[in-house]
Amino acid sequence: MSLFGKKHDDKHEAHKRHTDIPEGEFPDEPLIVDSSDIDAVLKRFPNVVVDCWAPWCRPCLALAPVIDEMAVEFQGKVVFAKINTDKNQSFARKHQIMNIPTLLIFKNGEVVERIIGARPRRTLENMIKESLKV
Repeated sequence: MSLFGKKHDDKHEAHKRHTDIPEGEFPDEPLIVDSSDIDAVLKRFPNVVVDCWAPWCRPCLALAPVIDEMAVEFQGKVVFAKINTDKNQSFARKHQIMNIPTLLIFKNGEVVERIIGARPRRTLENMIKESLKV
């Protein structure tokens, strides 16, 4: 429980799944993904930033509102997704996630950049823009 009386992951779990987004549209909030549907998201959208997080990770929770804001700012150019590494350990192993938060930046289904640790918003924006050329 947080100081506000809600479980830490309530906000993370409240986001939509990719199947909730009509074909041809881009979400204005991060998508919730898991090991079973991440590949579909990476095939559907050319530019994807995956936020690897866990509900006990304080830096992950601090980064969450920044990810939410960037999802709005980058709508139509970059899709943001969140994957709980505790619940999706096969994804974490496949991508060698040793520390969280980790942001994986995908271009056409391939990882082009890995950002480990919480960073200031401006730094993240610049790294995403540079990596994806958006």
